Amino acid sequence: MAEFDTFQEANAEFTKNFGEGALPMPPARHVAVVTCMDARLHPEKFLGLEIGDAHVIRNAGGRVSEDALRSLVISQRLLNTTEIVVIHHTDCGMVTFKNEDLRAKIQTDLGVDVGERDFLPFTDLEQSVRDDMKTIHDSPLIPKDIPVSGAIYDVQTGKLTPVL
Repeated sequence: MAEFDTFQEANAEFTKNFGEGALPMPPARHVAVVTCMDARLHPEKFLGLEIGDAHVIRNAGGRVSEDALRSLVISQRLLNTTEIVVIHHTDCGMVTFKNEDLRAKIQTDLGVDVGERDFLPFTDLEQSVRDDMKTIHDSPLIPKDIPVSGAIYDVQTGKLTPVL
């Protein structure tokens, strides 16, 4: 059985008791979270979020890329979020490679030259959070009075540690 078939079965069970269809589009807690796509992270659980509470924007490394920034702007300007949280995590795969390594692998595996594409790897976990917070602060598309916080999630303990 393909995973998608399993997903459909789980969804059939989910819909039996689903009652959140009337929730408003803007998140109830007025917060947007940018975090990693790592399957070991369940931000809704470790942040105590329920359906409808927050926008959770996920990508490789939880980086504030152009697309994440696009989502934050939409979240802020159209859906009334008033706070942003950036969360990276321990044991992140983004510290395991350099751009040159991935570019070479793509060339070898797929025969595609991706040029100078930046996949946004990093070597310093805390600094990566600070860098992404700075990207948000420096963007002319995000008001300067919006609170931006950062943290590191420990995949071994589940603990969230603020980054100042």
